Amino acid sequence: MKLVKLTASAILAVASILASTGIAEAQPIESQSIQEKGMTGSYVGAGVSAGVTNGGQNNDAATFGGNVQGRYAIPKSQVSIRGAALFGGNATTFIPTVTLDVPVAKNTNVYLGGGYSFSTNEGQATQLGNKNSPVVTLGAESEIARNIVIYGDAKWGIDAYKNSSADAVSLQTGIGYRF
Repeated sequence: MKLVKLTASAILAVASILASTGIAEAQPIESQSIQEKGMTGSYVGAGVSAGVTNGGQNNDAATFGGNVQGRYAIPKSQVSIRGAALFGGNATTFIPTVTLDVPVAKNTNVYLGGGYSFSTNEGQATQLGNKNSPVVTLGAESEIARNIVIYGDAKWGIDAYKNSSADAVSLQTGIGYRF
């Protein structure tokens, strides 16, 4: 039941973002330059990360820590390759993902994608569960000053706890340097 509610919430959030983007894009091109919308370029950043779920067993409590995240924007594409490291628990989780980036405003993207989390010590707590698992991510990024980016996302680890069928959710935010 929890998985159904979480999946439904994610689908509604993504649908509303994509629907509002479609409305904005329906305006004539003369009134909106393509370069005014979205954020291009790659970046690397660091910030905080918080696990907000618990698998109900030992070594799987919600954990607070840090994150290092990066984006490699594939040129002339709305696809990016991203990587994240979540640390501060009893293990570190590395999460490579591929995302679809949707421009929503000047220097701002919303992204949705999937990947896989790799724990350095399965069975020990991280912000995204305590074992390797598939991951879905939904986030936003915006350049707030020349080459300075803020980002935030939610990562959903599917079946991310040992000896439990529970999913894990972590929230990340940070600041980065765009290059």
